[in-house]
Amino acid sequence: MRHAAPAARQLQHTCQQFRTICSSSVSASGWFGNVEQAPKDPILGVTEAYLADDNPEKINLGVGAYRDDLSKPVVLNVVRAAEEKVMGKLFMEYLPIGGLKSFTEKSVKLAYGDSAQCIQDARVAAVQSLSGTGSCRLFAEFMHRYMPGAAVYIPKPTWANHHNIFRDAQVEQKGFRYYKPDTRGLDFEGLMDDLQAADEGSVVLLHACAHNPTGVDPTPEQWQQLSKLMLKKHLYPFFDMAYQGFASGDCDRDGQAIRIFLDDGHNLGCSQSYAKNMGLYGQRIGCLSLVCADKAEASAVESQIKAIARAMYSNPPVHGALLVDNILGTPEIKQQWYDEVKGMAERIIDMRTLLQQNLEKSGSSLPWKHVTEQIGMFCFSGISPEQVDLLAKEHSIYMTRNGRISMAGVTSRNVDRLAAALHKVTS
Repeated sequence: MRHAAPAARQLQHTCQQFRTICSSSVSASGWFGNVEQAPKDPILGVTEAYLADDNPEKINLGVGAYRDDLSKPVVLNVVRAAEEKVMGKLFMEYLPIGGLKSFTEKSVKLAYGDSAQCIQDARVAAVQSLSGTGSCRLFAEFMHRYMPGAAVYIPKPTWANHHNIFRDAQVEQKGFRYYKPDTRGLDFEGLMDDLQAADEGSVVLLHACAHNPTGVDPTPEQWQQLSKLMLKKHLYPFFDMAYQGFASGDCDRDGQAIRIFLDDGHNLGCSQSYAKNMGLYGQRIGCLSLVCADKAEASAVESQIKAIARAMYSNPPVHGALLVDNILGTPEIKQQWYDEVKGMAERIIDMRTLLQQNLEKSGSSLPWKHVTEQIGMFCFSGISPEQVDLLAKEHSIYMTRNGRISMAGVTSRNVDRLAAALHKVTS
């Protein structure tokens, strides 16, 4: 026992030496010395390369935001009018976790239709979200918790961030054929075959309109066939709708896929974003809604989505919600918004026509009809990564390496130069 105290002191001294060594090691290398540099986002990389180019005729076809014919950002007149109406009217208090209730109610009607039976039956769970990305992330987390073991089937290709969202929610991802490079169009046969073989009880991610990145959408008849197959196979449809109104210029037409599925009896999910169709990119305003079996189920589902949101970010921002609520809730302003979003869509459609015409006039022997057959902000050009590199190196024209053209970057002033460059690199 006489030796116990010295032994204890020796052990204490040894431990202190160990802590000192560890502390020195941490201070020398930092707490996060093992953290590797994350790869650059491919779209942000395009913008960086564009900004570093000193050619006055450079063209940025990577940006996923609307630009006018002078390549300038646009704030809609209805947004300015709504800002004047809501400015200074409310305190800056927190919104509820689920967001502004009148905003989510109007959003659901915009997506599903004012007279949708699911709305009349009060069986839609809906929360305000951080734009479309936030909606998808909330759903992915909800899926992980309450659809255990279910996989999500994602179109090949899709918006790149879809993969990040479901990966981080620890949801298994599987792919289904969507785009056919040979025709620059929809691989409907492959799509149907892959979903016919999909595991029952899985989720299928669908772009409601203006598929990103391809600009290729199913026809109404193809949506009907797909709906019936998914109903038979017990597959859950989750629609990402980032471009309602922006694709065709008609909000009802752009929402027809969802309404076809509702009419067939699907319970489904929908992610809405107001970034593109109202130009509210920086406001991060969106809505997640899930159609449920009945009112009680909708209440339970909504409560759990709010619980997920509480831990992620607690409350959504107020300003964007007030703007959208005012625009959708004021008949004359809502009609003006319909007119403005139609104008944006028509400019994109006009640029598609001009690009195809200039490509054909350039003497190109390649088929370019897909430029006008595709729809929405993006055109999947079909050119190779190497040809994309040549466009940047020799012509100061920048786009993502998969050949996706942001049609918002095409203007009446640069379309002829773009067509000539495309002809040169593809000849």
